[in-house]
Amino acid sequence: MTTVSTHPAGGNRAAETPGTARSEAPQVDFATVGNVVRDLYTDGVSACKGAFTPQWADRMREDIEHAFAEARQRPGGAVGRGPDRYYVEIHPEQLRGFVDLVDHPWVRAVCEAVLGPDYSIVELGFDIPFAGAVNQPWHRDFPMPDVTREQRRLNSLAFNLTGVDTTEDMGPFEIAPGTQWDADDGFEHSMFPPREDYARYRELGVRKFPQRGDVSVRSALTIHRGTANRSGLSRPVLVLGVDAPGAGNDAHHDMAVTREYWETLPERVRAHLHCPVVDSLTPITQKHTIEGLVMGDAEPDSPDDDGAAGTGTAGTAPEETAGGER
Repeated sequence: MTTVSTHPAGGNRAAETPGTARSEAPQVDFATVGNVVRDLYTDGVSACKGAFTPQWADRMREDIEHAFAEARQRPGGAVGRGPDRYYVEIHPEQLRGFVDLVDHPWVRAVCEAVLGPDYSIVELGFDIPFAGAVNQPWHRDFPMPDVTREQRRLNSLAFNLTGVDTTEDMGPFEIAPGTQWDADDGFEHSMFPPREDYARYRELGVRKFPQRGDVSVRSALTIHRGTANRSGLSRPVLVLGVDAPGAGNDAHHDMAVTREYWETLPERVRAHLHCPVVDSLTPITQKHTIEGLVMGDAEPDSPDDDGAAGTGTAGTAPEETAGGER
């Protein structure tokens, strides 16, 4: 039976050594959390700058690269999400800083404020746009749930952490603030707005340039896209998905932990981790496919943003079914 390697780049630990992970930022206060909630309900996105040290982010990237190399060796290990873009879902044990992330005061406080005290961690994975990745279609990550449509309430969050210091030529993430509430009439698969609406999203769109150690949070309903990577470098981004009770996104993911690892976790982490506890981990066959992203953005959508492929080759993945940014 194939098993998962949980010893990337130096061993499997439930958390990093004290002092090596979090920055010296002060503890989260009520006003800070209130501002984040306001951001999520208005713009649909917010961030905590310098939540972790750059060194912590470097170790995260090591773990991502290790997991990606392993996933590429088996069928269904990595799913293509546009040309030269891949998504891989992993188990918590494959990320040495998992506990540092989910137990970070800012992350915990935001989850509780938006999703309630009984939130669940349902997804851990990463996107990698390599050199040559093109513009994705504007999209949201899944159809709008009824509770959002009818009550204007968010019942899930996506946290993102970059593995590199993002620059303009790396194809930064672009998001259209306020569009988490857009009705999906005319959206393909209830996720992809019609091309005639692209001009509006381009006008609203804001490109993000996170640095190592930053953490962002967004509603995955906010219309967004990954842009063309014209650099010679990959831009790995970790994804942490969190649900309010009853949101149901756990049905789309296969996260698990071993009994040995479970015993090392703080109780306040276990309380939000409702995945199976198993004797040994098996590799995840990717379910996270999004129709429409597999082709990338087939047409340029502005004269100065033509989606041309990058010319660099460093970090290019082996050939496979063309595979975007969640």
